[in-house]
Amino acid sequence: MLTSLRTRAAAALAAALTFVVLVLAGCGLQPAGSYVPPVAAGSIRPIEGLPEGASVTVTSKNFTEQLILGKMSVLAAKAAGFEVTDLSNAPGSLPARELLRSGQADIMWEYTGTAWLTYLGNEQGIPDQQEQWQAVYDADAANGLTWGAPAELNNTYALAMSRERAEELGVSSISDLASLPVNELTFCVDAEFNSRQDGFTPMLQLYDLQRGSVVPEQNIGIYDTGAIYGAVDQGECTVGEVFATDGRIDALDLVVLDDDRNFFPAYNAAPVIYTKTLQDYPALEGVLEQVAAKLNDETMRSLNLKVDVQGEEPEQVAYDWMVAEGLVSPAD
Repeated sequence: MLTSLRTRAAAALAAALTFVVLVLAGCGLQPAGSYVPPVAAGSIRPIEGLPEGASVTVTSKNFTEQLILGKMSVLAAKAAGFEVTDLSNAPGSLPARELLRSGQADIMWEYTGTAWLTYLGNEQGIPDQQEQWQAVYDADAANGLTWGAPAELNNTYALAMSRERAEELGVSSISDLASLPVNELTFCVDAEFNSRQDGFTPMLQLYDLQRGSVVPEQNIGIYDTGAIYGAVDQGECTVGEVFATDGRIDALDLVVLDDDRNFFPAYNAAPVIYTKTLQDYPALEGVLEQVAAKLNDETMRSLNLKVDVQGEEPEQVAYDWMVAEGLVSPAD
């Protein structure tokens, strides 16, 4: 297992370095997916005294939520008066992180738990959202990165049920599961969450649902991550492991159970800025804070749904939302 993890880590690092080399060799050319609709100022105004030709580069990872957040950053920076290079859709977490850490990108949205556990090498996440943000803020300062104000959106692990079953059984929190009969205590989880030291088994223990006694092994089904949502909807299990901002939660009308004993680590999204860039343009932090202040789990789920279920493009979803929120306005 250790060899496998090392192999995957080495491959990811190689991909990161390869991507950065390709970016450097591209002489500033932007990828094909870098289009965003033109915008004018809204509540985000051009920064006073911004030098002519001031520019920033935005990157993101290559999944729906990250693409939407990346496009929001591009639009916000344009409305603030910057020329923007769009390097969103980097092939994974490590390549995007390496672009930012090396100064080849200036802005990236990241999750506090991801930084703390994956990049900074800690073994346990911090459930308190403010404490987790402060911990990564302090630690990443040494890496030349500054964490902006976090959004309320917290893309952490969660447990969900179909709305019909939750209402029928009177369940709104994870603690409520302890009152269910054994035949209703059926779970769908993916292999990683099932085996993590900070995953399914200790979660059950914290909620007095001890594995093997209160929850028999035959009540636990191992599924591919994407298949869990449909399995819960179709009644193959009562409770499923999900990610809190996944659009399929809304598409299937699932209910996210309240983590009332604060087991799950915080994964709040926040804009992270290359510190040297922020020293040059200190107002940039306030520009991105305006975006972060309007993002929560429900909002992000609805935006992810528009891409993953309704087939819209991330840049259009980001643009429509930012116009509707008054952050930017359509260009004349």
